Amino acid sequence: MIAVPVFVFLSVLLVCGKILRVRLPFLQRLYLPSSVIGGLLGLALMTAFPGLVPEEWVAAVRSCPGFLINIIFAALFLGVAVPTLGPSLRLAFPQLCFGQLLAWGQYVLGLGLAGFLLAPLFGVPPAFGNLLEIGFQGGHGTVGGMAESFRACGWPDGIDLGVTVATVGMIVGVVLGMALVNWAHRRGYVQEVRSFEERPLFERRGIHPPDARPAAGRQTVVCDSVDSLAWHIAVVGLAVGIGWLALEGLKAGEVALFPDAEHRLFQGFPLFPLCMIGGVLMQEAVRACGGSLLVDHGQMQRISGAALDYLVLSAVATIKLSVVAANWLPLLAICLAGTLLSLLMVVHLAPRLFREAWFERAIAEFGQSTGVTATGLLLLRTVDPEHRTVAAASFGYKQLLHEPFMGGGLWTAFAFTLVYAIGWFKVWALSVAMTLFWAAVAAAIVARNRRRA
Repeated sequence: MIAVPVFVFLSVLLVCGKILRVRLPFLQRLYLPSSVIGGLLGLALMTAFPGLVPEEWVAAVRSCPGFLINIIFAALFLGVAVPTLGPSLRLAFPQLCFGQLLAWGQYVLGLGLAGFLLAPLFGVPPAFGNLLEIGFQGGHGTVGGMAESFRACGWPDGIDLGVTVATVGMIVGVVLGMALVNWAHRRGYVQEVRSFEERPLFERRGIHPPDARPAAGRQTVVCDSVDSLAWHIAVVGLAVGIGWLALEGLKAGEVALFPDAEHRLFQGFPLFPLCMIGGVLMQEAVRACGGSLLVDHGQMQRISGAALDYLVLSAVATIKLSVVAANWLPLLAICLAGTLLSLLMVVHLAPRLFREAWFERAIAEFGQSTGVTATGLLLLRTVDPEHRTVAAASFGYKQLLHEPFMGGGLWTAFAFTLVYAIGWFKVWALSVAMTLFWAAVAAAIVARNRRRA
């Protein structure tokens, strides 16, 4: 049974990644997750010793991200009470504007660079430009979830390139993000920053001290009826099932309505965005039946977190370095462009867009726009550890409106297939229009802030 050695192999890498993080201070200073460290270790071992891991193991590991991302997105809104729209929108709207500008701007830069410059010069497909938003905002999970989309469009190398962009984005997000934090601290923009030296030894190593260990969620059912963890996994499974049925229905409907279509929009459409919708529908069904107390978001976060660690680990460990080496210059171009966009947005737009806690709110968006949501929350905790500003609340509310569409949401999935269905230029033009729309909204907010000042 191949599942056993593959699971053991990934577990060994994850444990080794954690041990290296605990033992090596320079890894602690980088704040790299143990899953990334373990993945890089596995990649280094398999590159240095070809044949060390059987090919069938590698193939199985490479298939893991495409499955695990469905669990992560299905659990996203399970156990979450949806807040009232009015107060949430008032607090989160400037944050949403900032996040949307970053996300659409990545499409404008990525597709523009790929279509106008990189494709003619280096022969990369125009969809190469999608990798910027897929890798930076979506991360390893989104790349893994779109593996079938890459294959269906005849570009399997996009999987390895996307994982590379996601890995670069995570490292850039943490390293450059911490540099921005130190810059803001020296300028007096933030006061709550704790330097690496000021952190307790346990925290540096990523370990909770024995006398202050938080609960890993709450058990909602009595174990003699069903184990609480098994119950929550089953709820996630039902959410994934709803998403799968929806995707199969969309595929069948598209064939029935357009039997002679040259391109199939849903043939290569990934499952995970629909799993997120399945999770929302499942949560509403549980609430309508009076069973809200049976689903705990804390346990859902642990299920999602475990899936994410194994996902990142398996994605990084199986990068094809030959594909990366053949495309290193186009990769460098879009990664630099995306990083520069995020940096300029933080330094120049954020102080004018946000009336209070501008840096705390901006650094969370910087982390998400380069290294996914977890990186944004890491940087936010660094500058606002006690949540004394509105940054955490506004970022959280904004995610409810932003996450379903961008950074691994519905548009991320649609945009890739649309590039092949209607052409990259039309998708780029739409991205330009949306960027201009949100730029106009930002200008209106900035003007209002000036009047109030």
